[in-house]
Formats: sequence, structure tokens, C-alpha cells
Amino acid sequence: MKNIINIIAVAALILSFPAKAQVAIGKNELSRIQPANTVTNPSISLEFYDAADNKKGIVLPWTSTVSNQPVVYNSTTGAGYRGMQGVIENGTLIFDISDKNVKYRRDGAWFDLTNVTYPVTVQRADNSTEVISSNNPVDSSLQDNAKENTTAKIAIGTNSNSDTTSGILVLTDSNRAMVLPKVASPHLNVVNPTPGMMVFDTVKQQLAVFNGTVWSFWKP
Repeated sequence: MKNIINIIAVAALILSFPAKAQVAIGKNELSRIQPANTVTNPSISLEFYDAADNKKGIVLPWTSTVSNQPVVYNSTTGAGYRGMQGVIENGTLIFDISDKNVKYRRDGAWFDLTNVTYPVTVQRADNSTEVISSNNPVDSSLQDNAKENTTAKIAIGTNSNSDTTSGILVLTDSNRAMVLPKVASPHLNVVNPTPGMMVFDTVKQQLAVFNGTVWSFWKP
């Protein structure tokens, strides 16, 4: 079975990207196998800047509701995105703005990664705590006038030129995977997180996702 990280989006712009088997973003080269540190890790398909000072993550794209624009994406009905008319691949990641949850596709169904029960107490960068009573509205103004590029797609892998999987970012290899940006305590160090942001917390050793209000730390 393919290792597919398939990020579905309504996108205004997408940069042209040459087909490559392995890609590093924000760094000159991919991580190397330890402890020898001489051979590039062959299991990595896509990797991001991961030095100790990193305070950035990836953001899962999402849509907004405005006149004559794509409607809010709804993972239950499938409304709001052209790609939902076809097959939704298992392994797909989305930020569902209708309920402000990051979700992934597994066995033909959606599962929440950020289902938070309010009120919730969160820690701030100055070590103070704050009680959040409810999920705040997502500011969709950045997307409101965005026009969808129906051909937007990046495929990374050995067969990327011929891959037909629907999605804006598809990792096509069967033996490589994406490594998330690594951030120490993102809830303290990412100053202005964007809804749908995802990182690997190097302190908690957990997947961390931001739903527009609070960070959720997830592990099986």
C-alpha cells in the first residue's frame, strides 16, 4: 500500500515544482542516517527545516464561505471542494473549517485530530494559563477572494510524473514518507499559529495540530 500524504485544498496560487524523488524544504539537504551521519536517509520523501530554533509548521489548506466562492468544506457531506466528486484517498489530511477540526481519511471515513472539549485550560508563552470557553471563529479573510486553481498539484516520488492521485500534494512512493516540521513546545514558541497548522513537538514527542483556538497533542 502506498504511503500517501494527500493534502486537499482550494488554492489561489501554487509554485511550479520539478519532479523529484526526495525533497528538503528550508534546508540544504535531507537528514542523514545516524550515528554515522554519512548517508542520506532513503526513507524520507519530504522533509522540512528542523533545527532546534524552528518555530514554523505546515498549514493544511482550507476554504471559506463568501459570495461566488467555494463553500466551506464539509467532511460529512463532501461539499465545498471539487476533488470530493471523485475518490477520496485514505491518508488525506484536511482542515475542516465547518467544525474547525483537522481530520484524516482512514478506511473510507474521516477521523478528528483536534476534537477539543471546552472549556480548556491552555498555557501561554509567558507561562501564564488561560481558560478558553469555546472554539473561536476562524478568520477566513485571507482565502475569501482566492480563486481555485483546478490543476494545482505537486507529486513527489519516483513515479511522480505519471501519478493520477487527486490532491494538491501527493507523495507517491511506497517506501518513503513525509517528516513533519519539528518544533519544541509549539504552543509556547509559535507566535501566530494559523488554523490547520501541524508540527511534531520535540518536547512532548507528539503530533501537534492547531484548530484556530488551541493546540491538540495527539498520539495513538
